[in-house]
Amino acid sequence: MNSTDPEKLMTLPKKKFKFWNLIWVIIFIGGLFISTGVTKTSLGAFFSNFGQFADIFLQMLHPNWAYLGAVIPLLLETIKMAVLGTVIGSVLAFIYALLIARNIVKNKTVTGILRVIMNIIRTIPDLLLGAIFVAIVGIGPVAGILALAICTFGIVVKLFYEAIETIDPGPIEALTAVGANKLQIIVFAVLPQVITYFISYCLYAFEINVRASTVLGYIGAGGIGLYLQQTLQVFDYAKTGTIIIVIILVVVLIDYISSKSREALMN
Repeated sequence: MNSTDPEKLMTLPKKKFKFWNLIWVIIFIGGLFISTGVTKTSLGAFFSNFGQFADIFLQMLHPNWAYLGAVIPLLLETIKMAVLGTVIGSVLAFIYALLIARNIVKNKTVTGILRVIMNIIRTIPDLLLGAIFVAIVGIGPVAGILALAICTFGIVVKLFYEAIETIDPGPIEALTAVGANKLQIIVFAVLPQVITYFISYCLYAFEINVRASTVLGYIGAGGIGLYLQQTLQVFDYAKTGTIIIVIILVVVLIDYISSKSREALMN
């Protein structure tokens, strides 16, 4: 019978409209109007400036390909920042995840304190981290690498320790019964079950870092974003268009390769 048959549709259970659904709709609409008033948002102002936006967009659609030779080294610097940030952050996350997984470390006080520290680190936005490190080490890729390393740590450690806590406890119990130490348990019972997940999380973090590194460069943390800011400041939209097109192509390519690699790992 076709799923659209009227008799079959009549037998489907009908969901009642709950009172709380109406309350949430009213709260949402009310919040929308209040937020518009507080922020003084004007859709009319957006549409009145739409012609200027269209003019800038058209200029970006005519990129200056002669600038491509200067863009490629900057793009490579951005990718290097993402690679270094991912590697440093992933190594730290690997060690830290083993310390906060409660099936590895049984002391709840230790794991509790370390998890609070982890959650504090995870709440700091990457742009704020970039600004802090630019203030500490100065403008350049080092600030971007440090910011990306912390961001990678926050992503990977959360996913990895949760993966560790869901492993089969049988191998751990067997090795514990024969007198294996903690290091032997981790190497022979834990890592074989979670190493593919760890690599997958690192690739996922690398995808994010490639995109984030361009934004971090905009605040002075090295990479192609710094030059993107400069071209916008001098209204050289042809060069801006070149940079944006190159960034989009590289990010799409890296995302595709990373996604296929993660699929291969999990199969």
